[in-house]
Order: sequence, then structure tokens, then C-alpha cells
Amino acid sequence: MAKPSTYVAVSPAQRAGSLAEAQALDYLRSQGLRPIAANVRLRCGEIDLIMADGDQCVFVEVRRRTSPRYGGAAASVTPRKQARLRSAAQAWLAWRMGAQAWPPMRFDVVAFEGDALSWVRGAF
Repeated sequence: MAKPSTYVAVSPAQRAGSLAEAQALDYLRSQGLRPIAANVRLRCGEIDLIMADGDQCVFVEVRRRTSPRYGGAAASVTPRKQARLRSAAQAWLAWRMGAQAWPPMRFDVVAFEGDALSWVRGAF
């Protein structure tokens, strides 16, 4: 007997978020960054994209907003979200690198306002 497939409902917002992450990945690759991982989920938080830019490890938060109201996409990466991203990056590096020295790192934001993409290098 065949095993029934599992259906996972995906909201329009989740679809839009996945599309934004795919567009951000394509854009960053076109700028010379190399993908390492995507959608990394850890107890302390989630990392949308992890990329390599030369010898730097780049942790990328992708945000999408249809309207610039309330400060827009880049402004939605609040200090609380930044702290969670830092914790998640540290946990990921500890798991990935162990006792080895960690590479230089930075945190970028790729923000979508409607269809416009902006890349904030070293956002925080």
C-alpha cells in the first residue's frame, strides 16, 4: 500500500518570502558571492542565507515588504532580530567550525520594497 503524501499548506506570504529568498540568492551569486547554506533553522533562530564573499562568511537576512510604511523592509530588521541572527550565526559557526578559528564574518540585509531590491552590506 502506498504511503499517503503529506500536504503542507503554504500561505501567500510564505510563497512570496521563498521567492524573495530565491531572487536574493540569484542576485548575490551574480555579485560574486558563493552559497554555503539556506534556510538554516536553529533553536536560537533562523538564517535565510549563508554565503561566502572571498574569505568572509556572510549571514544574509532577506526581507520583503510591499509598502514602505512602518519603515520598510530593511528597517524591519530590529535590534531584537539582529540579536537572534547573531546568536544563530554563532551557533552555526560553532557547529560547523568546532574548535577551529572562525572566519571573518558580516551580516547583510537584502531588502525588497515591491519589486526593488537593495543590498545592505554590513548592515549590523
